[in-house]
Amino acid sequence: MRLAPVVLLSLVPGLLPAQSKTPTPAEQIALAVLPLPQEFRAGATVLGYNEAGKLVPLRATKGAMICLADDPADDRFHAACYARSIEPFMLRGRQLRAAGTKGDQVDSVRFREVRSGKLVMPKQAALWQLNGPMTAVDVAAGKVGVEVKPLYVIYVPYATSASTGIPSAPAKGVPWLMLPGTPKAHIMFTPDM
Repeated sequence: MRLAPVVLLSLVPGLLPAQSKTPTPAEQIALAVLPLPQEFRAGATVLGYNEAGKLVPLRATKGAMICLADDPADDRFHAACYARSIEPFMLRGRQLRAAGTKGDQVDSVRFREVRSGKLVMPKQAALWQLNGPMTAVDVAAGKVGVEVKPLYVIYVPYATSASTGIPSAPAKGVPWLMLPGTPKAHIMFTPDM
């Protein structure tokens, strides 16, 4: 008896992509808000993915935070929540990527738009995120393991090391300033670095 090629390939682990199932809206919401402190979770707007892989609103609120659920097409877990005040900047990034703008060009366009006044940045805004392997995520229970690491960011447009007293190079156990002097300058807090 001769097996069809697809059957043979499926017998070899890693040769066919895993079938990814999009978590339910409730599962996506539960995981998406995990980066936030408890007091912000119930009031957060959540954007997640439909079965076609398109980013869609899963829960609309007037709360202070907006959360992006993990993209089921990616092989790693990533959930991020940010202050509503920075949504125009974040939305513009999503629009540019959807239109085919790649890599550093996304920020080049956004920086130009901020400098021209077309895009307004808040004076400061927080971002909370979790990132790690999908093997450390229990989707049904809405929990993540210790392998999923937090990252905290405070956006402070145009801040520099001189204006903040914060170094611009990463170092273990201390905050650092990324992209100093730009509209996207932000203080990075990496607790487990």
